[in-house]
Amino acid sequence: MAELSNCPKCNEIFVKNQFRDICQNCWKEEEKAYEAVYQFIRKRENRTAKTLEVVEATGVKEELILKFIKSGRLKLAHFPNLGYPCEKCGTSIREGKICGGCADELRKDLQRFTSEEEQRAEILKREKNATYFSVNEKINRRL
Repeated sequence: MAELSNCPKCNEIFVKNQFRDICQNCWKEEEKAYEAVYQFIRKRENRTAKTLEVVEATGVKEELILKFIKSGRLKLAHFPNLGYPCEKCGTSIREGKICGGCADELRKDLQRFTSEEEQRAEILKREKNATYFSVNEKINRRL
């Protein structure tokens, strides 16, 4: 369902819907920027351009180019040197949210955490099984 919202770019009030999160005017500006980027990288000599080269040549902000890539409007399969930053370390990647190195590091951390939890559970189990109860002598005398 549509709702009134302020445009995050120009602060103008607009009807927000599931297709657009910015006002009509800002959307038109983004479309012009997309066309400029697409026309630039579509040329054979520019297909191997890196993101910063596209920014310099078109004047379109890097954040907007990354938005086009993440939304799927620019297909990375056609442009081998374009990418977007890893969400953890910032290295340029072409798929997923994190690079291979960060993924390996997270896997190792998870394995380490899992093994530590298993060790803690084993220690608690041993302590529970090794608990001895002694009867206080004063209690025995009263009985």
